[in-house]
Amino acid sequence: MIQSLLIANRGEIACRIIGTARRLGIRTIAVYSEADANARHVRLADAAVAIGPAPARESYLVGERILAAARESGAEAIHPGYGFLSENANFAEAVVAAGLVWVGPDAASIRAMGLKDAAKQRMIAAGVPVTPGYLGEDQSADRLAAEAQAIGYPVLIKAVAGGGGKGMRRVDDPAQFAELLQSCRREAASAFGDDRVLIEKYIARPRHIEVQVFGDTHGNVVHLFERDCSLQRRHQKVIEEAPAPGMDPHTREAICAAAVRAAKAVNYVGAGTIEFIADGSEGLRADRIWFMEMNTRLQVEHPVTEAITGVDLVEWQLRVASGEPLPLRQDELAIDGWAMEARLYAEDPATGFLPSTGPLEVLRLPGTEAGLRYDMGVEAGDRVSDQYDPMLGKLIARGQAREAAAEALATACRLAQVWPVRTNLGFAARCLSHREFRSGAVDTGFIERHLTALTEPALPLDAMARWAADELVAPEGEGPWERSSGFRLNAAPRREVALVDDRGGRYAVDLAEPAAQAFGGFDTDEGPVVQHDGELRRFRRFRAERAAGGGAADGSLLAPMPGRVTAVDVGEGQAVAKGQRLLTLEAMKMEHGLVAPFDGTVAELPAAAGAKVREGSLLVRVEREEG
Repeated sequence: MIQSLLIANRGEIACRIIGTARRLGIRTIAVYSEADANARHVRLADAAVAIGPAPARESYLVGERILAAARESGAEAIHPGYGFLSENANFAEAVVAAGLVWVGPDAASIRAMGLKDAAKQRMIAAGVPVTPGYLGEDQSADRLAAEAQAIGYPVLIKAVAGGGGKGMRRVDDPAQFAELLQSCRREAASAFGDDRVLIEKYIARPRHIEVQVFGDTHGNVVHLFERDCSLQRRHQKVIEEAPAPGMDPHTREAICAAAVRAAKAVNYVGAGTIEFIADGSEGLRADRIWFMEMNTRLQVEHPVTEAITGVDLVEWQLRVASGEPLPLRQDELAIDGWAMEARLYAEDPATGFLPSTGPLEVLRLPGTEAGLRYDMGVEAGDRVSDQYDPMLGKLIARGQAREAAAEALATACRLAQVWPVRTNLGFAARCLSHREFRSGAVDTGFIERHLTALTEPALPLDAMARWAADELVAPEGEGPWERSSGFRLNAAPRREVALVDDRGGRYAVDLAEPAAQAFGGFDTDEGPVVQHDGELRRFRRFRAERAAGGGAADGSLLAPMPGRVTAVDVGEGQAVAKGQRLLTLEAMKMEHGLVAPFDGTVAELPAAAGAKVREGSLLVRVEREEG
């Protein structure tokens, strides 16, 4: 068995790998950028080595620095986690050439499956069904547009070297194709250093089904059944579950057998995932499921597979990398129960899912007695950086039936407390509780169809404000002269206090009225935070002088976070319509479009393409159209 392990990653996956390695008696070494000097994975590891400045391209993505850290720390092996260098064939080769153990598939397998176009050709040869599309070498805009037209809209533009939902655009109309192709290429070049794309037919009611596969150096390959990852937003997974709802034994046998053939076609060793797209319009059928791609690494959602099989996949990775055979044969693996996972993102659904950064003053999660598990990359007191992916961790629930797992996970999302960083907890709870989801009617369009209901909860804000008022206002004396309501003989006493919440809502609270219900919450230096259905609101006494401020209401669009302006679509003096895209800001590895808040004219445009901007800086100001 490996004796010392360097984890070439950060956040929750680094913490999760450290947990298994420690149980196996393996010494662990963390690496960290300047932004992560005090991060949780650094605190958990037996040793830690600094590898450079905060930007990932200057630290976590620099293979030479990772190898230098391995030499400095005396590491025997390197585990890449997922993301960063995990699917970089050149880095895998460099690790082996340095005399270290690479905990992952060999470079040939990574290369064979890393480029989507070549991988699909290989799968066709192996008898694995693939989706219709264009995989050609001609990358001219005209040729790609012609192929899209021939395939038939809607289509997907996908980065050849993509993954994780990045470098992917859905196109519904030929008029959109050129703009979305440019945006996709720009994001792909930034994320993967490769702007080549392929075109695929977009399936109208698609389901994202993937199969966990595992191979060893002795020629054995097994599957650990399927997962359903259909609940996505902008191709980024939000809720995952195993097994897939509606999967019958015949279809399961067909899709899992295809996944094993795919892994064997590239002599695969280690943990990998074969991703399929299914046409769910008539339920899951073996002849309506097609290969999409292979992820040659551990997946974010691997805990749901662990929960239903009783297997520690990281332990299997370490054992296989040490030369051991797979711990179990295919006939020794079985599904037991149901598991679901919610990704905890530092993002604000109420503002279009913009990332949220800053200090984590509060982070409290419900107890794990009821089949709950938390894979977290942060703790209370940590700081969420704008340099990396906004995922803070994952909440996982297991039950004997799907309904039990969904309810347990929804309850955990409702009760968890994260502050002041905004998260998607309430959003995830509403996804898990939605009647359509509970019925098993899931597909990748679910969130988009129900976006308003999922992002705009009907909160009892007046009642929450009344509850908060008791925390904010000191109790008064018993005598009539000690009460702020004043002494009166001919009317009921009234004691009113003005409150404002952190979203700008204002409330006139009559303290003479009893609180209608009790809420969860906690105190902060700036006022009590009240919790309901996974949503948090902080209340304070209203001060008129603190209510002033600019924003979209007066036409000033400010940078919602630090980032880089990647495109400016308008010019100063140009007339714009409400909802028209004005510019694009890239932050936390994603592109965010800023649109006109109303019809008007661009009065100021200090932003320029390529410029780095700070949070709160003015990007563009629109003057409202007269009348």
